Amino acid sequence: MPEAEFHADYEFLRSQQRLTYDEILRVADVAVGLGVSKLRLTGGEPLLDKNLAQLVTGLAALGGVDDLALTTNGMLLAPMAQRLADAGLHRVTVSLDSLDEQVFSRMSGGRGNLQTVLAGIDAAEQAGLTPIKINVVVQRGVNDHTIIELLDHFRGSGHIVRLIEFMDVGNRNGWRMDQVVPSRHLLDEVTLRWPLRRIDKNYPGEVARRYQYVDGQGEIGFISSVTEPFCGDCSRARLSADGVLYTCLFATHGTDLRESLRNNADEEELTDILSRIWLQRADRYSELRSPELAEAHMQRKVEMYRIGG
Repeated sequence: MPEAEFHADYEFLRSQQRLTYDEILRVADVAVGLGVSKLRLTGGEPLLDKNLAQLVTGLAALGGVDDLALTTNGMLLAPMAQRLADAGLHRVTVSLDSLDEQVFSRMSGGRGNLQTVLAGIDAAEQAGLTPIKINVVVQRGVNDHTIIELLDHFRGSGHIVRLIEFMDVGNRNGWRMDQVVPSRHLLDEVTLRWPLRRIDKNYPGEVARRYQYVDGQGEIGFISSVTEPFCGDCSRARLSADGVLYTCLFATHGTDLRESLRNNADEEELTDILSRIWLQRADRYSELRSPELAEAHMQRKVEMYRIGG
């Protein structure tokens, strides 16, 4: 989100444009009724909402939710971790691309503080928001030389580092294929330092390939959307703050649910809408992407700050 455009006075969504907690809970309740068992709060940065624990309480009260998680950059996590845990949040994922101060500053646009993020991870652990996952987006020539240091830091901590191929999400991150470090290359590099063994998925549709350190010092994962797409196994949908449901991280359009919610659609109608959206989805962006089809990543896709990861 370039600061020249998204300046301090930039007007994002007005309050009436955003879904209320009650509206979010209605959609979540219908989704759970259709078999959804995992819910995640993401962003943007969800902890900018000072009342987020109230929404967590409502989501945690829905029957059938086995996993209630939150993805954050960690900057506001330390003072909120215990309150979120008390509200019913199960665990957190923290985006942290490097432990090198200069690299971290560059990748966070100069707005983050590494020690604050690490303190947030510690607070989340103390609050029981575990297992904590650390998401690392790897970019060639930017932070790829710091990956081993980061893995070494979290080895034995119980936290799960996940190395993510740099993806062409949205239209603003300047993505190029030559910036992608394939997961297989990262796996080779890590294995040279620490032997690994492949382990099974936790659940159908899990996006990360999981590995354990042979010496018992924990687990790491590799998310390979660019070089090894998994569109056919995808089981995720994303609801934006303004009520648009997207069935793909790289979507060019979604379905507006806000209008139906505010026109007093009942549970049966919402169930029908969500069922139709899911059954008719045909997203294959990652499978169709290739260096030869450069125009593929030039499509106007939904921005990451609207739907998270």
